[in-house]
Amino acid sequence: MHTWSIEPVRLVLKYNWKISRNNSSEKRNYIVKYDDGINFGLAEAAPNIRYGETPELIEQQFNIFKKYYSEYKHHGLNSILKELPLANALKFAIEAAYVHAQAKASKKKIHEYLGLRPPAEPNTSYSVPIMQPDNIAAFIKQHQLNRFAFLKIKIDAENANDILNEVSRRYRGYVRIDANEAWNDPDQVLKFMYAHKHKKIQFFEQPMPSEKIDEYIYLKKNSIFEIIADESITADSNIELLAKQFHGVNIKLMKCGGYYSAIKQIQTSINHGIKVMLGCMIETTLGIFSAYNLSYGINYIDLDGFFIIENEPFNIIFEKQGKLYCNDSNFYI
Repeated sequence: MHTWSIEPVRLVLKYNWKISRNNSSEKRNYIVKYDDGINFGLAEAAPNIRYGETPELIEQQFNIFKKYYSEYKHHGLNSILKELPLANALKFAIEAAYVHAQAKASKKKIHEYLGLRPPAEPNTSYSVPIMQPDNIAAFIKQHQLNRFAFLKIKIDAENANDILNEVSRRYRGYVRIDANEAWNDPDQVLKFMYAHKHKKIQFFEQPMPSEKIDEYIYLKKNSIFEIIADESITADSNIELLAKQFHGVNIKLMKCGGYYSAIKQIQTSINHGIKVMLGCMIETTLGIFSAYNLSYGINYIDLDGFFIIENEPFNIIFEKQGKLYCNDSNFYI
């Protein structure tokens, strides 16, 4: 008996999560379960409205998948996932739940089942949402953010200077700037960069909208800092083209649509000579655990999506002095 189920999980956030395009105080993710009658696997879907993914869509598409799987499971899961037009976050959760069950049946850890090296307790950044500059000092003190080697700060074009200046006064480590497509003009991005060229900036993440392909090629040629793609890279992106636009890419399982797609994107990016960041959405430690298993040898780690959750239900991953650790690597194996 092969059964599939899905359950929503309402995540209450510790503070208002504001980025350049929206803000939120809670999130609804989903836990997908696959059970073959002997072993089961759980995985998380974290839908993102930027890619047209809503909770309603996830539920609707899961019902379509479940019905289709019951009729065509003899085709194999991989074929079914290729045939159905599913949201990437849901596609990932379905594939990952199956992989977790198969790993358990094989008596292997997740990274072993995937043919990967074991995670090495990576350093992660901590993302700071957009806020009034006057509130930054208290936020950094309250959350003890100087224990992190890297902060990722969310900015918009209007308040970018004030936010960066205030963070730089209060925080001693390196800053990763994430604009979430806030600028439209590459020369304005360059102007901002040169105004802050002496600050401890590690890279700029997605300063302009993803459709500005030529503008990104121009920006990369003239930038004094690394430019990392986020919204520009999804499951079917052309890595060869992205390598002309960016110095690196932010690969997220929820955008890739599966473990194997993410692994392929990582290797393809390396082959094209660009760096890789492993990122996440707002996710429980179940979702972060999935990404954690891919973290060996990655240039930049940004797996902080569970820090903001007040009612985190799994507690599989924890952080100490900016490093990530796994409470039990056999938790879902």
